[in-house]
Amino acid sequence: MKTNYDTAVIGGGLAGLIAAIKVAQSGRSVVLLEKSSRLGGRAMTNHNNGVYLNLGGHALYKAGRANSVLQELGIRVEGGKPSTQMNVIWNKQLVPMGADPIGMLKTKLLTWSSKMQLMRLMVKLSRLNADTIPASSIREWAEREVQDPMVRHVFYALCRTATYAFDPDHQLAGPALGQIQRSLKGVIYLHKGWQTIVDQLRSKAQQIGVHIESGKSVKEITHKGNKVTGLELGDGTSISVTNVISTASPSETYKLVPGAEATVLKQWKTEAVASMAACLDIGLKKLPVKEHEFALGLDQPIFFSNHSAHATMSDNGAVVVHLIKYNGPGESDPKADEQQLLQTMNWLQPGWENEVLAKQFLPNITVTQGYPHTGQKSKNIGPNVPGIQGLYVAGDWAGHGELLADASVASAVRAAEAIAKHSPSLAAAR
Repeated sequence: MKTNYDTAVIGGGLAGLIAAIKVAQSGRSVVLLEKSSRLGGRAMTNHNNGVYLNLGGHALYKAGRANSVLQELGIRVEGGKPSTQMNVIWNKQLVPMGADPIGMLKTKLLTWSSKMQLMRLMVKLSRLNADTIPASSIREWAEREVQDPMVRHVFYALCRTATYAFDPDHQLAGPALGQIQRSLKGVIYLHKGWQTIVDQLRSKAQQIGVHIESGKSVKEITHKGNKVTGLELGDGTSISVTNVISTASPSETYKLVPGAEATVLKQWKTEAVASMAACLDIGLKKLPVKEHEFALGLDQPIFFSNHSAHATMSDNGAVVVHLIKYNGPGESDPKADEQQLLQTMNWLQPGWENEVLAKQFLPNITVTQGYPHTGQKSKNIGPNVPGIQGLYVAGDWAGHGELLADASVASAVRAAEAIAKHSPSLAAAR
């Protein structure tokens, strides 16, 4: 392994891989360091008994930044769009309610007045400029804009499924509304999971000269005279670099930087609120109740989806279903969460236990390291860290209005562009 590079990227997830590719495309030498033995982070997919299981819920937003950048890089995005036919869960009953206007008008859950309000809300959501929404919470926005209590329940459910967060009293309305708009333009469930994207990104990175080291942890980002000088690794070795892009969490990045308490990294760490969820993914020989393919909880933060309905998720024709319970920012009870998800599965798909090929429960996983909220003073995080030249951040917590994978990718591109703009390459320096 070389000990001198122009840029080091910490983390081999979606943000790290794209940041490394973009920096390498500008003619710089790049090393990517991933502490795990596998690349991908939350975008990894486990292959078990012929079944492909993502690490929790995943959907690629067709109108999002992630999809557009992947297309620019020549990454094949193959998958299917979920059906607009679904059911909602209300008061322990399953009620049909399509995700399109016609389906909404047909549902028996809403009165005619409620249906008209819901239609007006959907029209408003399709037309508004989310960037101009005042800094208010999702609940504050809903209380102003939606009079009907049942329609508000539908709206809150849309916010949860679009943003993968459950914090209506603090989550900022503007970014959430923007994400709902993107979800209404279509999402893609990827054939054989997100690992297909990770593997292509890895190949792309290696083809353009990125040196990838897995199983390599970073102990410290060294800097002198307010300039990055290198990395100290967990195995005792060191690397000299001019630039570092950290795609680690805000708390992990803070720990890596000596003197971080005197920088904005302390504020970013303090303000970050992670989005958490409990996820149950199951591979089945067949789906016991075929008409129950999608179910969205209105009075409970649960979503059920048959990913195999529109995407290939197995090598043998098996069905892969996903259940998620969106947890708030407080503590959760993993055993209670698992029991609730299993009870939901028993209710929607009785007899499923006899069809199991693979099962994966992820208790209270981190869906995203941070989302925009009312207590956050930092509106746009990164890409540079003021006060330390050559230090940049990227990841799902470093969005400029984007969320989830879109934030990961957009922030990675911003970090790479900042390096190209402010830091001469080694080739240019020579």
